[in-house]
Amino acid sequence: MLATSFTATLTERHGDAVERIPTPHRLVDWLAVNGLAVDSCTTADLERARELREAIHAAATATAIQDALPASAVHIINDCSVQGRAAAVLTPESNRQWRLSSASLVEDALSVIAADAISIIAGERDGKMALCASPTCQAAFFDTSQSRTRKWCDMNTCGNRQKKARFNAKERRSPRSG
Repeated sequence: MLATSFTATLTERHGDAVERIPTPHRLVDWLAVNGLAVDSCTTADLERARELREAIHAAATATAIQDALPASAVHIINDCSVQGRAAAVLTPESNRQWRLSSASLVEDALSVIAADAISIIAGERDGKMALCASPTCQAAFFDTSQSRTRKWCDMNTCGNRQKKARFNAKERRSPRSG
């Protein structure tokens, strides 16, 4: 999901936070990798993107814990959604792709991310919002597993880290005799 991938550009929110879009150039790179290529990005664009990211995270977290959506987060998401000029287009391979305005502005890309967040939070997709079980991460992710019981935002990072911690704790409790 585009919106939850975007919120993952800040990881370990409850530990030693890692900012994955520290500069405007890194935001341009992230957008390009996610099919939203823009021509340039200013510091103000980066600040707006981070504001949207945090609004989506707040709304997704509220949804996951079945709490009321924060009014400020709703306002930011809606504002970003209507600001941009992007259109869904159909590719010859029957896929949806986003086409930004001819100017390819960051606000166009943010409108696509905001629209994706709205779709997820409004319950329009098959799945549910959940929070990563890692106490230092707690990232919001969209669980599309059949049972809707996924615990980790990413098995390769948080999941493996938790499995390794459990294994090491078990090894310390029952050292091998030799």
